[in-house]
Amino acid sequence: MPAHKEPQTRSYLRTNTVIAAWACMILGAGLILGFPGDIFALTIGAPLALSGSVLLLIGLRMQEENNVKPEDIAAWAPDAIPMPDAGRPMYRIDTSLDFPIRTSILCGPCGHLEWVEGKKPLSWDCPKCMTTLWFEEEE
Repeated sequence: MPAHKEPQTRSYLRTNTVIAAWACMILGAGLILGFPGDIFALTIGAPLALSGSVLLLIGLRMQEENNVKPEDIAAWAPDAIPMPDAGRPMYRIDTSLDFPIRTSILCGPCGHLEWVEGKKPLSWDCPKCMTTLWFEEEE
C-alpha cells in the first residue's frame, strides 16, 4: 500500500488581504454615506476606509507565494480508487500539458491506474479487468 502523502497547503494571505481591504473600504464608505452628518459614523467610517486603503496597498504589493516545486507537479498522479457505477463504465483521463506529454487513465470499475506516453488513445481496454472504457472511431 503506498504511503499517504500529506497534501500541500497554499497560503492565500495576499488574496485575503485584498478582500479584507475592499471590505473595510466599502463598510467605511457605507457608514459615512449612509449616515450623513452623524459624527459617530464619521469617527468610525473614516478610519475604517483609510485603513482599508492602506491594506489594499499592502495586499497589492505582496508577492504571490508559490510553494509548489516542479518535481512535485511532474510526480503527480490521481488516486487509484474505484469510481461509482453510473450505468456504464466510468473512467478518468488526465493528460500533462508540459513535455513529456503523458496520459493517466483510471479505470472506474476496478480502480487500476495506467500511464500512457502521449495523448489520449482512440480506445482503451483496462488491462486488469478487461473492461472497454471507450472506443472512438477515426473520422
